Amino acid sequence: MLVKTRGIVLNFIRYRETSIIARIYTEQLGLQTYIVNSVRKKGPGTRIALFQPLTLLEMVVYKSGSGGITRISEYKCAHPFHSLHYDIRKSSVALFLSEIISASVKEEEENPPLFKFLYQSIVAFDNLETGFENFHLAFLMQLAHYLGFGAHNATEITNQVAFAPPTGHVSQPSVMHFQMFEGMLDELMENPQEALVPNGRVRKELLNILIRFYQLHVDRLGEIKSLHVLSDVLSD
Repeated sequence: MLVKTRGIVLNFIRYRETSIIARIYTEQLGLQTYIVNSVRKKGPGTRIALFQPLTLLEMVVYKSGSGGITRISEYKCAHPFHSLHYDIRKSSVALFLSEIISASVKEEEENPPLFKFLYQSIVAFDNLETGFENFHLAFLMQLAHYLGFGAHNATEITNQVAFAPPTGHVSQPSVMHFQMFEGMLDELMENPQEALVPNGRVRKELLNILIRFYQLHVDRLGEIKSLHVLSDVLSD
């Protein structure tokens, strides 16, 4: 059975000589995995760029009654990016967000509100020319609501993180440490474009709080591999 749907590319792995296996969050079928043939061949006509993180696609795909890996019949770019894949800061954020979405979104069924939020957020991020340093922070707090564990204020987040069991052998900061950042988290919730985060060090602290918040709610979230890249490019 063929289904026409939009999709958001999350990631891919290489498969055989010229193919890939791509994970794509689709509008009609939720999270799906597809084999895409002949996209890594050398020379003109290669289409691997269409499977970079957060690329927006229009597709015709095969739907299997038993689930599992299927194939894409047709695909094309649904929204050509102006800057997302060409600005190192934005592409690093895209890599980070695609990793978070991939780990957090599990269902293989349609979820129109979630897809609309993701799609519109990606387009808005691409269109931002300045002031996008805190985009990923506000995005994480908004996404949490669509995943079922969103907080109504910063105190809910910091209390959960502060009183959670420590991970590994790392000592847990004091409650007062987390409370220092509540004002900025509230600003990011209420008016993200106007929120003031003074520097990269504080931005990193806020991100660590939000990642820990996600780890409390998302099974097997684990280590975020792209985090060090994001920290480097948004360190100013």
